[in-house]
Amino acid sequence: FASCMNGLKKIPGMIEELSENVLIQEKPFLGICVGMQLLANVGHENGKHAGLGWINGEIKKIPQYNIKLPHMGWNEVVIKKDNNLIKGSGGQNYYFVHSYYFDCNSKENEVATTNYGLIFTSMISKENIYGVQFHPEKSSHYGLKLLKNFVNL
Repeated sequence: FASCMNGLKKIPGMIEELSENVLIQEKPFLGICVGMQLLANVGHENGKHAGLGWINGEIKKIPQYNIKLPHMGWNEVVIKKDNNLIKGSGGQNYYFVHSYYFDCNSKENEVATTNYGLIFTSMISKENIYGVQFHPEKSSHYGLKLLKNFVNL
């Protein structure tokens, strides 16, 4: 989290340009894995660090209740509400690789959840902003359908 935020900050004008395009011009944005996490207000990986703050939430470490970290492999994504990103994809299995999760403080932004030692938000959405904790590019035809839906927004 901190490394990615620092990487964005090191590119002059990057965060301002992202904000202009996504928040002002309302261009569709898809954050994948840590890209979704950066949408939160704050992340707790290797200390406490500010995120983009586009979707209200915190990034927290998955508690190790006799589970292996990182959470790596296929897991079910349970759809909580309809969304253009998942139209035709359904609640299926997607591929995950992560040790931190998005604790979504605004449940109206929670699209889907996944259970891995705890139930966590695995897909978020707010207007033109989308985020997925899993890797659609590694998630077979369901992931490809999701990416196609995003491109067609």
